[in-house]
Amino acid sequence: MQNIFVFGGGAWGMALSHAFSQKNKVFVLSRRNLSLQKYNINTDNKNHKTNIPMQLDYKDFLTCYNNSSRPLCIIAIASAFLREFIQNANFLESIKKNMNILVASKGIEQGSGAFVNEILEQYFTKNRLCYLAGPSFAKEVMANLPCALVIHSNNEELSKQYSNCFPDFIKTYIQNDVIGAEIAGAYKNVIAIAGGICDGLKLGNNAKASLLSRGLVEMARFGAFFGAKQETFLGLSGSGDLFLTSNSTMSRNYRVGFGLANNKSLKQILEELREVAEGVYSAKSIVEIAKKHNLYTPIANEVQAILDGGAVSIGLKNLLTKK
Repeated sequence: MQNIFVFGGGAWGMALSHAFSQKNKVFVLSRRNLSLQKYNINTDNKNHKTNIPMQLDYKDFLTCYNNSSRPLCIIAIASAFLREFIQNANFLESIKKNMNILVASKGIEQGSGAFVNEILEQYFTKNRLCYLAGPSFAKEVMANLPCALVIHSNNEELSKQYSNCFPDFIKTYIQNDVIGAEIAGAYKNVIAIAGGICDGLKLGNNAKASLLSRGLVEMARFGAFFGAKQETFLGLSGSGDLFLTSNSTMSRNYRVGFGLANNKSLKQILEELREVAEGVYSAKSIVEIAKKHNLYTPIANEVQAILDGGAVSIGLKNLLTKK
């Protein structure tokens, strides 16, 4: 049984804690006080016993980590707070270079425009980092519903090690397009906001299909500039995650767009969500990067204009009608 340490007690961090606890001993590190008994969800197999994740205090982490055989770590912290967490995590200093990490965070850092992998590689050993991508709502993972995910890394052996720890209801694929996964994971949240706006304005199925297909092209074009592989955007990491996130009220980014289309303020929407909607931060970063490199990003531009207070109906219709 593998010891796995999950950093982050949000919805996705807890969903991954539940998933990995099917086969492993999971320790969760979070500033929140977590009620972990509820994450031991009964299965149809009465002989199957899930290990309940255990919350671990930061001061006790090193002892538990050092007493573990080949421990694995998972980071599931919102990208907006990722660098702050790492810089303040003094308890990691002695083991940083030797930690194996699966990164489940998605987004682009505001200000610097750094992708998640660029942030992580400043503090940890590049060859010990893997990145998780693909369509996956936390609520469905918590319910043991099947899904397929992709582990991207330049270290195939480490990817396989993580893959073996996943439960049977999650199928994993191993690929090595880290930058493609990072861009797809961040960009799809921005398109999801546009998808929510489209549905909120009741523009119809034709408009929605046009929007998402053009969004996929926009994502792939942006990624190609940074050397991402086109097939990444056509697979689970790209189109799979995009279609999921842009079409369901389980998506926080979709709900942002839907709320804006129904005349709610961005502040009100984010207060109601009580979780981070990454697309709100990534949109601005994408627009700034696009301006710097003269990239064509019409959907991201319109989404950012709306987030800045622009007229919702005018912004989206500009994309879907002739001018």
